[in-house]
Amino acid sequence: MTLSHPVALITSDEQALIVASDLAEDLRRDSAQRDRERRLPLPELDVFSRSGLWGISVPKAYGGAGVSNVTLAKVIALIAQADGSLGQIPQNHFYALEVLRVNGSPEQQQRLYAEVLAGQRFGNALAELGTKTAHDRITSLTRDGDGFRINGRKFYATGAIYAQRIPTSVVDANGVQQLAFVPRDSAGLTVIDDWSGFGQRTTGSGSVVFDNVWVAAQDVMPFQSAFERPTTVGPLAQILHAAIDTGIARAAFEDALHFVRTKTRPWIDAGNDKATEDPLTLKSFGHLSSRLHAAEALLERSGEFLDRAQADSNAQTVAAASIAVAEVRALSTEISLAAGSTLFELAGSQATLAEHGLDRHWRNARVHTLHDPVRWKYHAVGNYYLNDENPPLRGTI
Repeated sequence: MTLSHPVALITSDEQALIVASDLAEDLRRDSAQRDRERRLPLPELDVFSRSGLWGISVPKAYGGAGVSNVTLAKVIALIAQADGSLGQIPQNHFYALEVLRVNGSPEQQQRLYAEVLAGQRFGNALAELGTKTAHDRITSLTRDGDGFRINGRKFYATGAIYAQRIPTSVVDANGVQQLAFVPRDSAGLTVIDDWSGFGQRTTGSGSVVFDNVWVAAQDVMPFQSAFERPTTVGPLAQILHAAIDTGIARAAFEDALHFVRTKTRPWIDAGNDKATEDPLTLKSFGHLSSRLHAAEALLERSGEFLDRAQADSNAQTVAAASIAVAEVRALSTEISLAAGSTLFELAGSQATLAEHGLDRHWRNARVHTLHDPVRWKYHAVGNYYLNDENPPLRGTI
């Protein structure tokens, strides 16, 4: 299944950033309205897909741009700045592509990369309710002839409702986790739009039910082994989350600047062209801008660490990348919440008016930053520097 319109082929980091910047301008236009009406962004996602940005991490050897992680993070941040939900939707797509890169067979890579370059989107069906820990899975994969059957239920399946394939974590007969790239139109597969978060309202992060769903053996690859040796799957997932938070923070900061410059102007003394001379407001913007610039710098730095770890994955390089990403993940969590809160403080009740919808930035940040506890990021960072302990090999760090 491909898009009805041609998909652009992006061939360089520079082109990816130009395309993302231009696209973000268009996506920003109706962002508040989509949030207010909880209108699923189907036409916007088609434009997003046709831009070629969903294929930018495909390696050059397979026809993609193979952009750096610095560029990938900046692209996601730009989209998240325009729309905090649209920035979230491709996160699991790029995560699945990283699993494919480190664990897929050459045949799987050739076939699935080609689908992505043709415009297909990958969603996810990973998380489950009712398991002993957040890392446990009970969705089963059982042999059926030359393929397998999947049975189980997933939740927080961001992107699944928009996807052509749904990468799904499953447990085989030996108790080992695999990743099945299940076609969205498979018999017995049901995607339920039951996401009711008060932030990131249009990510479509609902439930997926697998009722004896058949999947070809060629669409199943190892998953658990990506965390049994040093790979960049975990930090790749986390840098994208950091990019989303950083983009949301930038959007809140820019909207706060615009609000104070324009909505407070009627109260400015005649002849004074300054937006405000209130020392508390000036302090707020000074504090926010400093931390926002720090987060953006750390985002770029962590991308450089991740690039080195992808080029040479070993215990040292992967640990260093994971810690660099954890640092920006922690700071981006704090600055996204702080920027949204400060916008509330400066705009007051007007922030929630339909014409502004400025409250969406804080709501988006509050929901997204609950994805995994930031306190454990600081724990891992401190343990790394103080005790020379490498962080655990997980998708959450």
